Amino acid sequence: MRFYRKKTLILLSLCWLVLGNLHLRGEDKVSQLDNRLLIQLTAVRDSLDGVLGLAVKDLTTGRTFSLNENEIFPQASSIKIAILLEVLKQAEENRLRLDEFVDLKPESKVGGGPILNYLGHPSLKISIQDLCVLMVVLSDNTATNLLIDRVGMEAVNNRLASLGLKQTRLRRKMMDLRAAEEGRENISTPGEMMTLLERVWRGKVLGAEYRQLFFDLLALPKDSPLQQAVPEGVTVADKPGELEAVRCDSGVVFLKKRPYIICLMTTFLAPSEDGNAVLRKIGRLVYNHFDRLERSSEYGRIISER
Repeated sequence: MRFYRKKTLILLSLCWLVLGNLHLRGEDKVSQLDNRLLIQLTAVRDSLDGVLGLAVKDLTTGRTFSLNENEIFPQASSIKIAILLEVLKQAEENRLRLDEFVDLKPESKVGGGPILNYLGHPSLKISIQDLCVLMVVLSDNTATNLLIDRVGMEAVNNRLASLGLKQTRLRRKMMDLRAAEEGRENISTPGEMMTLLERVWRGKVLGAEYRQLFFDLLALPKDSPLQQAVPEGVTVADKPGELEAVRCDSGVVFLKKRPYIICLMTTFLAPSEDGNAVLRKIGRLVYNHFDRLERSSEYGRIISER
């Protein structure tokens, strides 16, 4: 009797195992694609003559992909995402107006800016919102510094700290080479930049009006690896950054059913490495993954065309 009871228990266990495996196989198809993407991303990292960090998040399911996500990277102009956030938050709090004008003075001009460095003869007044456009689209460093002066570097960092971001900091103005030589670099991690963008996306930082403006400004057409990595018509709200041996780009890709955050950072790049080409390659891999999921049924059939 004991033998038959034991045999019955073994058979029941096997049945549960088989049924469980059948169920897992049904759910596991997307996981297989996820694993394939992570393998591809790891291969890019391993072939790079430099250091790569990334954080990607599916805003529909919460699934994340990450490599070196907690490592600190120089942000170059990608730190301007944090500056834009503070400007819009202060506007929302009625501490400034986006239509107020700022005087462009000769002593405010710095290099690395394709517009304002050549304007203002003899004088020029420009609105806060126009400065935001110049900062985001053309990465104008004079515009950026004027915005930092208006909102305050400490305010930017206090906002970041209030969001629980311990490693993301604005530590110098643009083109401050002495500060850079002293080690005061503008920094973040892939994971923290992903957190910042997700907080804004989910309406945890800005109200609806300013949240929309935040992403509208970042989505303006620009010369960025993430925008170049997707087909025409796909909205990418991002801000790239570039310094010697450093390439970054962070933003949100607005697929209708599968929007996702993607934060890419590289540093210690060898002179032979085209950092922006690496970011574009990763951007295409990630886009192709989410585009396939968006256009497929739960069984994998493509049910809508581009």
